[in-house]
Amino acid sequence: MLQDPLTLYKLIVLYMLNRVTFPMTTAQVSDFVLEREYTNFLTLQQVINELTDAELISSETIRNRTHLSITDEGRNTLNFFQNRIGEAIKQEINTYFRENEFSLRNEVSVLGDYYKSTSGEFEAHLVAKDKGINLVDITLSVPAEEMAAAICDNWQKKNQEIYKYLVEQLF
Repeated sequence: MLQDPLTLYKLIVLYMLNRVTFPMTTAQVSDFVLEREYTNFLTLQQVINELTDAELISSETIRNRTHLSITDEGRNTLNFFQNRIGEAIKQEINTYFRENEFSLRNEVSVLGDYYKSTSGEFEAHLVAKDKGINLVDITLSVPAEEMAAAICDNWQKKNQEIYKYLVEQLF
């Protein structure tokens, strides 16, 4: 085992992000790591910050959710050091993804964010992705921030119905 536990935690995060073809949220990574009691929340946040600072992972915040992706440098680092992750830990990660990949992907493939436009209106930007390809990309302009926030929240809940409706109506 590694002498520095932080190094192991970093490798676990890199291994997880390398196993998927989509960004994972900080919450998704945290759920896995904390549920298995590998480390505590503060240490995990330190690990994620250090990986980001070292440009081994990238992060993007979308409506209060931080999405993490492994960088090419992170992949190179993982390839060099992944033999330092115990097989039992790798197996737990692989099993976790086998059982949860669809729901994890769905959670980060539907994005809704809003902002105030130069006209003073609020624009709700809604996206549904599959394997990095935008299936739907809609921007709605509304007069109030509360409406834009509600649209984004409802997009998270009803995106499949809306996509199906659009396809049925347009084809």
